[in-house]
Amino acid sequence: MRSEREAIIRVEDFTAAYDGQVILAHVNFEVYAGEVFIILGGSGCGKSTLLKHMNGLYKPAAGKILIDGEDIAAAEGDDRLGILRKFGVMYQSGALFGSMTLLENVSLPLEEFTDLPPDAIRLIAMMKLQRVGLSGFANLMPSELSGGMQKRGAIARAMALDPRLLFLDELSAGLDPVTSAELDQLVLSLARSLKITFVIVTHELASIFAIADRVIMLDKQAKGIVAMGRPQELRDQSDNPMVQQFFSRQPSHEPG
Repeated sequence: MRSEREAIIRVEDFTAAYDGQVILAHVNFEVYAGEVFIILGGSGCGKSTLLKHMNGLYKPAAGKILIDGEDIAAAEGDDRLGILRKFGVMYQSGALFGSMTLLENVSLPLEEFTDLPPDAIRLIAMMKLQRVGLSGFANLMPSELSGGMQKRGAIARAMALDPRLLFLDELSAGLDPVTSAELDQLVLSLARSLKITFVIVTHELASIFAIADRVIMLDKQAKGIVAMGRPQELRDQSDNPMVQQFFSRQPSHEPG
């Protein structure tokens, strides 16, 4: 049963605010180990804001975000570093370093956070590139890669330290449908074969239905979660007009 599953993330009474303006208020949810969990919603609803708090870039205005039971915002020094080592992040653009080859990008976390010799680092980095289908592109610069390949490379880099958890921001943004579908299959493959937990921000319906175990839907006006569950159930059973509108891709009926 769901209640018996291990919660790798717990968000407890979380509030996010910038310059005194509340973006999200009193948000509560859990992410279970091994699932593909998607954060969705309209523009400006706080999807990326929530993700940036979950991966420790920002501190909550109130509440807690627990990774394996540890408060990421309250942790300091080695304790905080230990939490950060448990997850990897792929940013929206991929954020590969343009002055480094793909192999050098993937090797960087290993060089920074391990004492492995160069040969071992290269071997591990090549294995990560192979896992995402890029072993033949190791010596190319990011500018020589397509958008989808850059995102695959960023996922390989995020996996360098063998985290249990990966955060992916706008996985399909700027990609054609075929490339997006290929990335969806990669996520499913990694989740099933390596038991990685994924937290993904996206608004692409095709991806949501293809890969999500559960979703939460945020709303700008509500400043929080307006729906939570399996995407098929929300599409077919929700009586919330905002949820129905999102999943049916209906335009708003605001006067022009």
